[in-house]
Amino acid sequence: MRALSFIPRIALLALLIGFLASPDSFAFAFKPLIQANAPAIYNQGDLAALALQHVEMVFASTALATVIAVLLAILVTRPFGAEFLPLARTVVNIGQTFPPVAVLALAVPAMGFGNGPTLFALFLYALLPIFENTMTALTTVPGNVVDAARGSGMTSLQTFRQVELPLSLPMIVGGIKISAVVGFGTATIGSTVAAKTLGEVIIAGLQSNNLAFILQGALLVAALAILVFDLLSLLERSLMRWKAA
Repeated sequence: MRALSFIPRIALLALLIGFLASPDSFAFAFKPLIQANAPAIYNQGDLAALALQHVEMVFASTALATVIAVLLAILVTRPFGAEFLPLARTVVNIGQTFPPVAVLALAVPAMGFGNGPTLFALFLYALLPIFENTMTALTTVPGNVVDAARGSGMTSLQTFRQVELPLSLPMIVGGIKISAVVGFGTATIGSTVAAKTLGEVIIAGLQSNNLAFILQGALLVAALAILVFDLLSLLERSLMRWKAA
């Protein structure tokens, strides 16, 4: 039964790879959506290259946000860093309080058009879920486990590395999962400032009134987000089973 649960994911991955490898093979599915003589498949660039650049942008911004957010959470959960908690919360909340379009508009004058403003916006948006999950995980490690580690002679650093951090990993991965999935959808607006994402396909569809283009861009983003969500959920469940063992 457990193996059967992977069939939809494998089918989605196969469909995604097949479409990116040979988009024209799927033209029949989009022809009912277009007007006469309009192209049924996005023809203003390489869909596979755009999808790869979209994934790279989300991964890069999420990875950078993970490093910063986890370090901040570790700092404010230590006795010497507790006083920085209000400042850290203010920093990570900045991305969530500004609309993505506003962040891009403010970043363009300083960073220019292209991928830079989009990476910055995605980085800001990814901070909060990872920070809050990491902080919650570190502050809810059972006290008796920490006391037992210290009682066995472990230093504070050893207790953190060998007990607190491993036990916190499932919840940290949960925060990364939320940030990554949100990033896949948010990255599409980066194409409004010339970033190379699948938003180009959607914008091309809006400009030419081509519903097939819009649907292709949206479906590709959704498929990538679902597959990454499933992959990180699998990792999260594996870590939870390891934690419970």
